[in-house]
Amino acid sequence: MFNKNNNKMSKKINLVILLMLVMAVSIQCKKDDPIVNPPIQGEEEELITTMNLEFIDSAGVLTNQTFSFKDPDGPGGNAPTVFDTIALSANNTYNVAITLLNESVTPAEDITVEVLNEADEHFFCFEPSVAGNCIVTRTDSDGQYEIGLASKWNVLTISQGFMLIKLKHQPGVKNGTCSPGETDIEINFPVKIQ
Repeated sequence: MFNKNNNKMSKKINLVILLMLVMAVSIQCKKDDPIVNPPIQGEEEELITTMNLEFIDSAGVLTNQTFSFKDPDGPGGNAPTVFDTIALSANNTYNVAITLLNESVTPAEDITVEVLNEADEHFFCFEPSVAGNCIVTRTDSDGQYEIGLASKWNVLTISQGFMLIKLKHQPGVKNGTCSPGETDIEINFPVKIQ
């Protein structure tokens, strides 16, 4: 009887040891946890390295002109490689088209298309340093508010100053003003009206 009980006890101990070994092996052989990307908090801002402004004389008399700002490595790196002074003729009206590029990649990425596709989230602000000498009117719209990729510049008297151009990213808060949202790019172009 003693041998029978001893035998049962031995089997139970062996069974417990076997279960513990199986658990230990399964824990050691467990695959690594899958890599989980952090949740996306919002759309990542695009790098804008280039802003081109094409000026077309509304009377069709003057030659078309393009003025540019180019900073190929983006903000905080090297100085811009191109930073044009906008030179315009007094007492003229120009139709202006803005194009935005990311030239840090090949081929260059046209950010203008993204701004147009998300027109209800973008708004250009134009702030002349000499008030009244250059009046800018946005001529495009997202259906509710203006955008500013296309605009009309009414250039008045001979002067020098600056035109601050800001692209505001305003998802869910666009209200037709420059107040809400984050600034995607901000360039303070020198302007010479002659």
